[in-house]
Amino acid sequence: MFSYESRVRKDLERWKKEMRKPPSLIERASKGTQKTVTRMFPEKYHEVITGAIKSITTTVLLGTGFVSSKPLHGLPLEERERRVRDKGKIYATTAAVEGAATGAGGFVASLADFPLLLGIKMKFLYEVAAVYGFDTSSYEERLYLLHIFQLAFSSKAHVNEIFEKMESWEHYVSSLPKELDDFNWRSFQQEYRDYLDLAKLMQMMPVVGAVVGIYVNNKLLKKLTETAMNSYRMRVLK
Repeated sequence: MFSYESRVRKDLERWKKEMRKPPSLIERASKGTQKTVTRMFPEKYHEVITGAIKSITTTVLLGTGFVSSKPLHGLPLEERERRVRDKGKIYATTAAVEGAATGAGGFVASLADFPLLLGIKMKFLYEVAAVYGFDTSSYEERLYLLHIFQLAFSSKAHVNEIFEKMESWEHYVSSLPKELDDFNWRSFQQEYRDYLDLAKLMQMMPVVGAVVGIYVNNKLLKKLTETAMNSYRMRVLK
């Protein structure tokens, strides 16, 4: 019988191959469609997204606003990942409830979903880091969280760029920005917004908004859980 770690290594290699794949023709063509969707949103929408992204990245980079558990040491990988999955289910439920509430409220309420959902996702990543034994009081570790976030919610082309950095994190970390203004939060904002625009447009629709909010937010947290687990597997299984 294969050990848990050996099974995880195989799963990790499959995931890494997927991260390295270049954008398909359909994925490249979808960028044009995305720009069309983006133009359908009022200016207020773009203001809220830009402000929320800048605020959350500033909070993460400065290490304020999120309180994480202490890093766990001495646990086998299987137990760590059981805890991560359990936390993922809890946060996915929280995100789904929040999505239902804001989706039911129409356009104005849906705008509130962005900062709330961002906060839920980032808090979850802080928790995951601690479970895998990493200390988010370190600036570099908090930057790693932002890279995980981008890996989960970006276009395929941007995923390729981010993943290349994360694969050689120890080497890359020495060249990371040391000042807040050096972090390209605008690119971060653009990728995240483009990733979510179509789903959020549907969430703002009357009647179906609540159902869409439940489905989308739950799915986004599941995607983040998978991405975070594999991102930390790359480091703990070296």
